[in-house]
Amino acid sequence: MSMGWEDRAESWLAWARTPGHDSYWLFREAFFELVPEPDGTALEVGCGEGRVCRDLRSRGWDAVGLDASETLRTAAAEADPDGTYVLGTAEALPFPEGSFALVVAYNSLMDVDDMPRTVSEIARVLRAGGRFAACVTHPFRDVGSFEADEDGEVFVVRRPYLEEGVFEGTFTRDGLTMRFDGRTHPVESYARALEDAGFLIEALREPVGFDARDRRMPQFLLLRAVKP
Repeated sequence: MSMGWEDRAESWLAWARTPGHDSYWLFREAFFELVPEPDGTALEVGCGEGRVCRDLRSRGWDAVGLDASETLRTAAAEADPDGTYVLGTAEALPFPEGSFALVVAYNSLMDVDDMPRTVSEIARVLRAGGRFAACVTHPFRDVGSFEADEDGEVFVVRRPYLEEGVFEGTFTRDGLTMRFDGRTHPVESYARALEDAGFLIEALREPVGFDARDRRMPQFLLLRAVKP
């Protein structure tokens, strides 16, 4: 995550800020059901253009956003002049131990170079009793695909689920194109990273998609963990 999405920052700004192009708007309420009531300062790791931070602030949190892309950090700050947006990497968070009551990572743990180290850093900057809320694309979806877009199509697993790997895909909708890529981890790898960092998992959700085909399997993995 040395440069984050700096190489596609302008594409992401157009994609994320054009209604109907990103699934965040369909799944954010499910995610925020796991976010506790405001109780201090929250950090978003991998804030991108700032939408989750803005939603946290609208819900009463004093939120800080961190991203490795200067273009996206600047865009987030311009959209939220009263917010705080910091340039930095997830594997070396530039904050003292115990700085935050909440840390969130919305679809960013798949993009970091070292997921276990990132989770360890998140634990370090959380205060005792603080919570960590995360969303990732469901790991099972990343190891296969549906044969076609029609309802009832078979989902084919194309590589071993329990192996770490990579994913990539380029999507075009209504004239906008966005490239996504990153690392894939099975649920066990996320759980082991949380265990090793001293977290206790409090909640786990697997929301499904909205059409007949995508209702057959989870779209995302959502979780909340506490630092004892």
